[in-house]
Formats: sequence, C-alpha cells, structure tokens
Amino acid sequence: MKTKFHASHRRHIWKKLAGFCVFNTISLTLVAWIADAELTEAGPNAKETQQDACSRTSLDALNSCRTSAQSAYSLSLGNCDNIPDPAQREQCHQDAQAALQVALQTCQDQFVARQQLCGLLGGGPYNPVIDPANFGGPIDNPYFPLIPGRTLIYEAHTVDGIKRNTVTATHETVQILGVTCVQVHDVVYLNGERIEDTLDWFAQDHQGNVWYFGENTLEISNGLVVSTEGTFTSGVNGAKPGIIMETHPAVGDAYRQEFVLGTGEDSEQVVGLDKTVRVPYGTFDHCVEIKETTALEPTVIVHDFYAPGIGPVMSLESGERLELVQIVNE
Repeated sequence: MKTKFHASHRRHIWKKLAGFCVFNTISLTLVAWIADAELTEAGPNAKETQQDACSRTSLDALNSCRTSAQSAYSLSLGNCDNIPDPAQREQCHQDAQAALQVALQTCQDQFVARQQLCGLLGGGPYNPVIDPANFGGPIDNPYFPLIPGRTLIYEAHTVDGIKRNTVTATHETVQILGVTCVQVHDVVYLNGERIEDTLDWFAQDHQGNVWYFGENTLEISNGLVVSTEGTFTSGVNGAKPGIIMETHPAVGDAYRQEFVLGTGEDSEQVVGLDKTVRVPYGTFDHCVEIKETTALEPTVIVHDFYAPGIGPVMSLESGERLELVQIVNE
C-alpha cells in the first residue's frame, strides 16, 4: 500500500507540472529497471541461492537500501512541492528522480558485491565464536605487531595536498566481549589540519590471528566533528569482529575484517606473498599483499603491504600511495 500511495502521489504532481505522459514514461522506465534488477538478483538458481544465510543477508540489505532510497526520494518530492516557481519545481522533480535512480543502482551494485563475497566465503552465517579464554598476551603477529608506545608515520601526496597519518599503539586497553583489546590511536592530517581521529581496538588469539573488535571514529572539518560514521563495537547492535591479519597468510585466503551490516563490511583477500616494497623509510622484503574491499563502496579497492616485524608499510588506493616515512618509539 505504501508503494502505491507514493506512486499515485508522484503521478498527481507530474500531471500538474509536466503532464501525465512525461511522468508515466519515467515511471515505466524506473519500474522496468527495478524489475530487471530483481531478475538479476534472482537468476536461474534463486531458490537454491536464497537458502543460504549469506545470500539472504544480501537480499535483506538490498531491500533495506531500496527502502531508504525511496524514503529519501519522497522527502525530496516534499521539498520540491514548496518551490513556487513551476519551472524550478519541475527541475527539482527531475533531479529527485535522477537521484533515486542513482541510489537504486548503488543498492544493486552493493548487492552484487555482497553476493561475490558470499562466493568467496561460503553461504553460512557469519558468527565467529569469541572465547575470551582464547585471547590474551601481547600482539606479536610478525605482520601486525602492536608495540605499546610505538608510532608509525605515513605520508601521501594527494590532489588535495599532503596527507599525514600517525598510528600509535597505546598502553590503553578496552574490554570488548570479555576480551582485552589493545587501543590504537589513528590520526589523519591534510596539509597539517586534523581531518580524522580514530581509536581502534585489536586483540590476538592464541593461534596468532589478530582480530579487529571495533573503532570510535571522528571525521573533522574546521575543528568540528562532522561525522562518526563507521564507529562500531563488537557485540553492540549486531556488530561482529573480524580478522585483520592471519597467523599464516596464504594466497587466496579471504575473510571479513568487520561485520556491521550497512555500516562496516570490509573484507580482505591475500593476493601476494614475498613482495619487496620500497618506501621512504626503507626497503622491505617478504611483504604480504592484501586486497581490501567493502560492499558499501564496490568500486573502491585498496592494496595494503605488510612487512615482517613492522606491520603495514604501504597502501595503494586509486592512485594514492600512502607510505611509511618514520617510526617513533618511546
């Protein structure tokens, strides 16, 4: 009933502004696009696909995304209704329609990315068993050591200027799901101005895998916090931890780094071993290369390189090269 109400409301507006034929053409185009997307997501093996938890989760997220897009569209139409000039009001409606189609395409792209990840990870539910007794001690994984008091400093030359990233393993700890996690302070500066300030929480299991339990992140503009998007704590509102570094990385290994449906869905895949990486701080052999992706931004692909005894030494994303330039110890 809600969908029909929104459709009739839009028809009424477009009759007044541009005539029924114009709106009807756009509506039919949108309906055809959605129908095509639904056929794509279903496919010939839809019945079999929808039986596994991973694919059902993808469909649930797709439905949620589409509902949010439709809600935003309806609010946009409401704002358009209050524009007195007919030509400007019509343009507002057209812009809202275009934005809706972009949003729906994004929903579909995210769905495809989630399904691809299901293919890598399998169809079972994501529910890692966290036993506090299986955690404890220092984080000394050779590819992700966290030495309290040590700061790794990175720099990148971007189109917006010089980005500087300081990552400090603090002496502070946080209890999450009964596990004692090391707190890491990660700050990003652009041309000397702080733009991100994050506290990350990690713990290592007795097998040597390093787990990512959450973060408290702030996006900053002109000294003011403008967003906390990405913040999560495992065990709260369905958030679950993931692995940031395996004990023995092997090419082809794939795993979730975090799982907060619709908020944080980063995943990793090991794509290279024994790499040599040259950065301003030095040359490192036997590096592990990991590809990081997220279903929330399917076109964003990051390649991170981890050196034994150091941790991350270089990150490549869309032509941006973030490199280790300095290490400071207490």
